[in-house]
Amino acid sequence: SPIAALRACLAPYRLAPRPDLPAIPGAIGYFAYDLGASLERVAAPARRAGLTDDIAFNLYDTLLAVDHGRGTCLLIATGFPEADGPARAARAQARLDAFADWLAAPSEPLPKWTGARLTWRSNFSRQTYEVAVEKVRDYIGAGDIYQANIAQRFAADLPPGFDPFAFYRRLRETNPATFGAYLDFEGLTVASSSPERFLKLEGRAVETRPIKGTVARHPDPARDAEIAAALQTNPKERAENIMIVDLLRNDLSRVCEPGSVRVPTLCGLESYAGIHHLVSVVTGTLREGSDALDLIQKTFPGGSITGAPKLRAMDIITEIETDARELYCGAIGALGFDGSLDTSIAIRTVFMAKGQAVLQAGGGVTLLSEPGPEYEETLTKAARVFAAFEEEAP
Repeated sequence: SPIAALRACLAPYRLAPRPDLPAIPGAIGYFAYDLGASLERVAAPARRAGLTDDIAFNLYDTLLAVDHGRGTCLLIATGFPEADGPARAARAQARLDAFADWLAAPSEPLPKWTGARLTWRSNFSRQTYEVAVEKVRDYIGAGDIYQANIAQRFAADLPPGFDPFAFYRRLRETNPATFGAYLDFEGLTVASSSPERFLKLEGRAVETRPIKGTVARHPDPARDAEIAAALQTNPKERAENIMIVDLLRNDLSRVCEPGSVRVPTLCGLESYAGIHHLVSVVTGTLREGSDALDLIQKTFPGGSITGAPKLRAMDIITEIETDARELYCGAIGALGFDGSLDTSIAIRTVFMAKGQAVLQAGGGVTLLSEPGPEYEETLTKAARVFAAFEEEAP
């Protein structure tokens, strides 16, 4: 399986935990949403564009950790793939010296982002998306599920000479997010401004931070505060969030110590450049003898972007969306050589391959959902990313 192959790649490289360091070198990459079909034995999508693999990771023996608040950086080298102690130490020092020389050398100015007017095509019209919402409500009424996340897929052709890294820098400016990421694989580039943590593992401490409940911000501070307060008390949004918290408690219980799963934060407010979110925090203690990849295998894909019950919701998503999600709603992140893990949910994320850019946006549908507002919510979530493409950097 892809998970077993990744575990085999990581097996030769083991480090003791270093809680004094901000990060540890390791594997950085993604798990595509469609990996979930094989992990959970659910139906696979009928149409797949073939732009992403189910799993893609690169291994890094050295990293540069930048503390923007303090204006400092830290170089961390492991000496891998050398196994012998003196040889590893020599390689680590050589890597540190090479990085230090690179940092000290004069650098060319990065190209300025000048904007790109793209023509986006969706696999849903407003009408067909609203019909999809009604279909999910029918499934809920029939007792199949309580909730399902339905997304539309936007695709556009990229112009010649498009610079993905310049776009990502602009995305960071217009839509700063806690879990932003840029991945550059052969034939595939990923620019993410995700606000949502999927899983973090440090030692045996597990944390997930599901988002359910979204509203656009208002430029007037007083009105914006009213909107945020209304979101926090909205019964539909709170019910949606609490359902997913229950699902994630169940998922974590599959791989955490009995009785260790807790919910320290329920429906807390988090505010970003253009959006308010309701965010909960679920924690647990990883079962003795399990590791980060066991945690992924038992919980992937994240419950906040599938629905409840999870497996039936995934089948309904496949039926209604028809197109494979590929990277969208998968997970982006790092597996440290010390056994640590930190991943985001791949939302507010653009992946670019074969001359195309793909962006997807969706929302959780419950019995209380109204088709029109659900459609508008998908546009609200996509709007900041669309704006990053179009707006020239100052």
